Amino acid sequence: MPITDKDILFEDNHLIAINKRAGDIVQVDETGDEPLDEQVKKYIAQKYNKPNGAFLGVVHRLDRPVSGVILFAKTSKALERMNAAFKNREVKKTYWAVTKNKPENESGTLIHWLIKNPQKNVVTYYKSEVQGSQRAELSYRLLSKVGDYYLIEVDPLTGRSHQIRVQLSSMGCPIVGDNKYGYPRGSRKGSICLHARRLQFLHPVKKEPVNIFAKLPIDGFWERFENI
Repeated sequence: MPITDKDILFEDNHLIAINKRAGDIVQVDETGDEPLDEQVKKYIAQKYNKPNGAFLGVVHRLDRPVSGVILFAKTSKALERMNAAFKNREVKKTYWAVTKNKPENESGTLIHWLIKNPQKNVVTYYKSEVQGSQRAELSYRLLSKVGDYYLIEVDPLTGRSHQIRVQLSSMGCPIVGDNKYGYPRGSRKGSICLHARRLQFLHPVKKEPVNIFAKLPIDGFWERFENI
């Protein structure tokens, strides 16, 4: 499905942010499916009449089953500076996750060491450092209970692959639909109930605060949480 104006959360001369749909891949992979960065390039080229195409830099990534805010750079200067901002942890990321189980503590910090198996695309967590592992840290708080489900807000300090998914699962709260990390069944839509809700950072060129907020998907499930 092509990118349209309604998918755009923020855009100026330097940056463009999209409300990513669950199931979209950010960059090309072995599936051969059209990645989101190519869709956004086409959107920019058409919108601004660029027959030779448009520059677009991938600043960060979201897992394929995850929805929400994803940011791209429209200039090489913005790409370089935003890459540095992410690396230096100057970008505040906030996610919403839905679980079936209630966390034992309603708020807290999780610290693990993660190792990814690239062949199986699965991450294993350890409670202490092991050879080849990467430190992962996040804070969380329980926002609400809606029906039989719990809405948890997550602020990752680090940006490891599958980090939120495996760390929430480590405390007995696998994300709804995430059968890779312990939920009993997967989603027929290829999605999990993890949404990148907000990105906050200093603009790489204008040096002004930017706060980008993504509405929840309209999919028959997420709507029940939108007014929280």
